Order: sequence, then structure tokens, then C-alpha cells
Amino acid sequence: MNQNQWSSGLMSALMACTGGAILVVHSANHLGLNERQLLSWLFVCYVLGGLFNFFVAWRYRLPIAGAHSVTGIAFLSTAAVHLTLPQLAGSFILIGVIIALLGFTGIFSVVFKHIPRPVIDAMLAGVIAHYIVSLIPAFQSNPIVGLCAAVGFFVMPKLVKSLPAIVGVIVFGLIGLLFTYSFPAVERLPYEWPVWIAPEFTWQGFISVALPISILIISNDIAVAVASLNKQGYNTPVNRIISYSGIATGIGGLGLGHSINIGGMMTTMCSSDETGAKDERYRAALLSSVLCILFGLFAWLIIPYITLLPDYFIASLIGYSLLNIFLNSMQSSFGNKQYRYSVLFAFIISVSGVTMLGISAALWSLLIGTIIAFLLKEHRPTSAEQAEG
Repeated sequence: MNQNQWSSGLMSALMACTGGAILVVHSANHLGLNERQLLSWLFVCYVLGGLFNFFVAWRYRLPIAGAHSVTGIAFLSTAAVHLTLPQLAGSFILIGVIIALLGFTGIFSVVFKHIPRPVIDAMLAGVIAHYIVSLIPAFQSNPIVGLCAAVGFFVMPKLVKSLPAIVGVIVFGLIGLLFTYSFPAVERLPYEWPVWIAPEFTWQGFISVALPISILIISNDIAVAVASLNKQGYNTPVNRIISYSGIATGIGGLGLGHSINIGGMMTTMCSSDETGAKDERYRAALLSSVLCILFGLFAWLIIPYITLLPDYFIASLIGYSLLNIFLNSMQSSFGNKQYRYSVLFAFIISVSGVTMLGISAALWSLLIGTIIAFLLKEHRPTSAEQAEG
């Protein structure tokens, strides 16, 4: 393994083990989970998620990396607050069932053929908007830390181009905290085996959690990863990967893991030209998976230090970790001149967070956005675009 493969694998793992882990902690607290349940969630996401991605990368010799869905966890904390623990586990298992069915039946392209991608991106942007807006009150709570975090986000990638911006946010933000915040004593957590929950399957869990998160995983994780692999000229067994992801997610749901899947940005990083020779890039993905596994195994040692961080710092980390996803989603949705009202209403409904008839705002945004696109015929190319084509 050469230096470029080490660098890509390390950076890929950092993407999952920084902002992604903080989002899991934040969502677990928001959902009222105890420490053992939190550790179980992290174990599933990182140990089982890492093992899954290691297997896929090794089996097909492809630079596939990932652990769990960051966009899915961002959506989850606001959509599942009314579900009990067994209902939550049932919803996670249903996510796996939906994804597996898409893979086994091969209807992946058929399903998304009828949901315009800009509408999906608008829904995702609306879900994430809450976390992005939280950057402002977080800055107000401690301007010094907020300024340090902003400097880290914009300056670190220029100083060390191989490091993701979130690492700069953590490093510079912690420097600001050292001067402005008194850390309480660390209360270490005992090691706990994952907790297994008897699932309860409900219509509300299916509609409000399983269905929209399945769409997010397919469209913003698996689809992005597959597109990156295809761009690099790899022959990707799409249906098999989707099927395996569904099976793994269904099993992980018993341990409170919301998803186990290949990652879009993580795979993009490991499959890039900078990683080295095309037939050896899978080694970077293997390293990324091993590091994720180690993080999950030792989460009981790491999480106590994360929970010591003040809420405004956590809000900053979450906001900055999702900022690029938010920006890309906004550009993809509102930057598309063909879709106007469908994207606008999808975003407004999603950002409202309102649940009606037991259906989450995210799913309403997809339904209404898609209906508007077809009613106004926004899904059809304009005469000017047809002429250009």
C-alpha cells in the first residue's frame, strides 16, 4: 500500500468517524436513548458497517468505502421522535427490506425514474437546513469558538489539501474551547455488548422513517458511490451491492443501527485518480473500513469525551459536516432551470418539518414536489433544451 492509498483511506474514515459519529450522538440524545443504546448504535454503524464495506471492497476488488448514511441520520433525529424503541428498530429493519427489494427486483432505475432528482435534492436540503441555520446561534453562544471553527473550515484544506475541512473545524474549534470553556471531569463508560431490540412494525414507522430514509440512502449514498465508480471506469455490480446493503441494514436494525451501506463521498475519495493505480485503489477502501471498525470497537472510550463538548460546539461540528452536502443539494435543485415550482415547494415543505396524517414532511415534499413536476410538465425538456440536444 502506497502513501496515496494510506492518505485516501485515512481521509475517507475521518469523514465517517467525525461528523457522522457526532450526528449519531446528537440523534441518540434527541431520541432519548441511554448510553448502552448509543454504544450499540455506534457498534452497528461502524463495526458491522465497516465489515460490510470491507467484504464488498475485497469481494469485487472495488474502492468501495462507507459505514452508514450521514444524510439518513440527519433526517432521523427530527422524524422519529414519536416512535418507541421497538418501533424504531422495526423502522430500521424495514429500511433494509425496502433497499433489498430494490436490489433483488432490479427496479432501482424504475423507481427513481419517476422521482426527479432535483426534487430529492430539494427535500434533502430542507432536512439539512435546520442544522445549517444552527451555525448562527452556535456562533452567538461563543463567538471565539465560532470564529476558530470557521477559520478551521476554510483554512485547513488550504494548508493541508488532503485533510477534509471538518478536521480543521475540530482542531481549531478545540483550540478556541481551551481558552473559553471549562471541561468537566470525564466519566468513563463501561464496555457494553450491543443491545438487541425486539422490533415492532408500524405504519407510521414505515411512512415517516423507513421510506424516506431508504430513498435518501439509495439516492445520496449508493447512487453517488456507483456514479463515482462508473466515472472511473469500474464495472460495478449495482443490484448485488444494493441487495447486500439491504440485508446488512435489516440485520443491523436489531441492534439499533439505522443503516449499513456504501458511502457516496467516501467511495468517491477512495476511487479518485489521486489514490493511485486503478486496480489497487480498493486497498484504500479496505483501510477505511478497518479504521471504521476500530472506531466502533473503541467507541466506549471515545464517546465520553465527545459528550463533554458544549452543545454549541456540537452544533457547529454538525453544521459544518453537512455544509457541503447542503450546498450541493441546493445547487442541484435550485440550479436546475427546468424544475422551478416543484423544487420550491419540495424545499419549503421539507424545511417546515411538519408531520401530517402520520407522514413526515420529507415524504410529503417528495410526493407533492413530484406531483407538481408532472402537473406542470417540468419533467419534460423545454423546446430550447431539445434544440440544444
